[in-house]
Amino acid sequence: MRNGLLLCSLLSLSAMAVSAQKMPQMTAPKNGTRATLVRLANLYVQPDESADRMAEVTPGRELVIVERNGKWLRVFANTDTQDTRRSDQPEFGGDAETAAPISGWLLDKGIVDVNTPHGDQILFGEADIAEQAASEPNPPPRVAQEARLLYRRLVEMFPQSPWIAEAMYRAADIRWQTQKADAMTLPSAHEKESYLREQMDEDEMKKVEKYFPHTKWAALAAFDLIDNKLCGDWQGSEKCPEKEADYYLKFADDYPDAEVTPSALYKAAWREASAGDMWASDGDQKRADEDRGRAKAIVQRMTDKYPQSAYTVRGTTLVYKVEQGIPVYGSERE
Repeated sequence: MRNGLLLCSLLSLSAMAVSAQKMPQMTAPKNGTRATLVRLANLYVQPDESADRMAEVTPGRELVIVERNGKWLRVFANTDTQDTRRSDQPEFGGDAETAAPISGWLLDKGIVDVNTPHGDQILFGEADIAEQAASEPNPPPRVAQEARLLYRRLVEMFPQSPWIAEAMYRAADIRWQTQKADAMTLPSAHEKESYLREQMDEDEMKKVEKYFPHTKWAALAAFDLIDNKLCGDWQGSEKCPEKEADYYLKFADDYPDAEVTPSALYKAAWREASAGDMWASDGDQKRADEDRGRAKAIVQRMTDKYPQSAYTVRGTTLVYKVEQGIPVYGSERE
């Protein structure tokens, strides 16, 4: 019996090891040291502040330091490539078909390279500051993009950092939320079928799942990925909320201990209750009762496993409305 349990444990550990794939390492540039900036800087033609300015280099942009001259650094700088889609591969050490970076001189101030002590923490801290600024009303221009790029530079420059999984997820999430906001402005956002809507690029989220499975960040990535499966407008079809509830329930089954699991279950319960309202409106009381019963069962599951969650409290309110005959979807007027 003990041998059997030992074998099962070894097989389980082996499966986890296989599922966690090693991240590919970037090739170091042959002509210098990879670096980035945590400040806005001018790129000069010569190592002189009175020389002509070639461009501005924003925080998080890629640099390769090729020469040092006192307080000056000669660099190759990526100043304008938009790091937002699948094609946004690193400029240095990759074979992406993108414009070559330009060469110039920067003051050696606010530059983090692969040899900077605590460089990963510096980049993560600056990225976190920028991300928080982006969440404020009327944020500075480019600040969300700068946060994303700083997280990406951490991943590329410090592959052994303990912050790498979170940085990879945060970079992916900033892009995901930006694309999601853009997609919601398009006419296709109101299409019922998900495949008819503008889809968010899943590449980076799937890499988080691939390289960091069984982690908090993989769970958050999986939760975000549900967005691409949701209907736009339900257009009176009960299948939409029922199908969406199934997606959230599967997530809860796969990630029972994730911090967003109570939210996923509440979303599932609300959709089942909404489908119940829709069936009742269509005159099918049997189907209405079935979906409302599923909503109550989901909330009971939340009460049993997540009694302290605010989403469980919301679920209690949801059940109360269902039992009182108060619609949770559509008009509440009698």
